[in-house]
Amino acid sequence: MKYSGWPEPGELVVGKIDEIEDFGVFVDLDEYEGKRGLCHISEVASGWIKNVRDHVNEGQTVVAKVLDVDESAQQIDLSIKDVNDHQRKEKIQEWKNEQKADNWMELAFGEDLDDETYAAIANELLAEFGSMYDGFESAAIHGNDALEDVDLSEEEIDAIVQTARNNVSVPYVQVTGYVDLSCPESDGVDVIKEALQAAEGNGEVPDEIELEVTYVGSPEYRIQVQAPDYKTAEDALEESADRAAKVVEQHGGSGQFHRERSEDDE
Repeated sequence: MKYSGWPEPGELVVGKIDEIEDFGVFVDLDEYEGKRGLCHISEVASGWIKNVRDHVNEGQTVVAKVLDVDESAQQIDLSIKDVNDHQRKEKIQEWKNEQKADNWMELAFGEDLDDETYAAIANELLAEFGSMYDGFESAAIHGNDALEDVDLSEEEIDAIVQTARNNVSVPYVQVTGYVDLSCPESDGVDVIKEALQAAEGNGEVPDEIELEVTYVGSPEYRIQVQAPDYKTAEDALEESADRAAKVVEQHGGSGQFHRERSEDDE
């Protein structure tokens, strides 16, 4: 995705050096449609510069700081020397992430997605998450819930979530389910407590999994699982509910697992 507007002074931009002159270098901005900036020789590197080509090469990708923007003159002044190593690495990673997100948009909506629709979807993700990449990452972790405040159709949300879950590598994923537990016996309260301890794994849940069971409203309990991938998380969720159900069933009670809440949160 390329922005149609202008960068702001102080912003870090990624570009490719497409022309080198004695007085400086011209940089084609990768993130802005049809925009080109000039980095004066004094802003290429610190200290006295005898030959600009000793510091940069044509075709080289650089991170530069925007010093000034003159829209009427179609001029963008840049500085390469004002960007430190940490900023450079961080900006390049951000740029690479957005390139990934651009590819995911194509996977989600097809190669023939028109520019207007693309921009509308991208702008919704940018407004909610700050970047398309963060939007896809959030969708991979939290599913459709992550996009509930985004003004997109159900079909568009489903496409983003499905693509995210198939392509985004995230540090963890989180899934949620519910289990209804009831026991008519006189010691039913103790049976439910035992069932909840079983749901939480009785201290035997693998280190890679975080599992929490909380009370929602009789007879409903919420099970939340955090794990490195969806298969592991989904398996742990169902196993947790099964453990709880078996305990109450052994005492004449009943247990039922479901993915959505029986009633809306109050």
